[in-house]
Amino acid sequence: SFMFINNNVGRAEEAINYYTSVFKNSGDISKFYYPEGMDPDKPDTLAHAEFKLEDQYFVALDSAHKHEFNLNEGISLMLFLEDQQEIDYYWDKLSAVPEAEQCGWVKDQFGVSWQIVPKIMDQMAEEGTPEQISNVTKAFLKMKKFDVETLIKVYEGK
Repeated sequence: SFMFINNNVGRAEEAINYYTSVFKNSGDISKFYYPEGMDPDKPDTLAHAEFKLEDQYFVALDSAHKHEFNLNEGISLMLFLEDQQEIDYYWDKLSAVPEAEQCGWVKDQFGVSWQIVPKIMDQMAEEGTPEQISNVTKAFLKMKKFDVETLIKVYEGK
């Protein structure tokens, strides 16, 4: 569930439209807007919306009330991807804050954090020796966007 508040209030529908354009098997399910008289919430903002991304269901809403928090890295969405082409695609679509990029993490234009990870890293962690895992970890800690070819070479000791 995403609550768009403070500087992001009124952007829930924009975010849904953007995310559903980026991800396959996605779309809106329902949208309900605030009625007149719900100040400080405005009638053109979302009181509740359901949507799906890659067949995963999400909820989003706007709230113009005062909140003492914002979206932050305490919550992130993880994408396990097949290859460098997929990593590059999602990185290009979701990274909007270059200073937040590190170890596969990006932050989008709405403040949502994402982890963009190659699936092969799970295999390396499960099957690798302690030395291989250590070498891969040292390599990816220096990366912003994961480079699959480099990770495989380090894992194989090349």
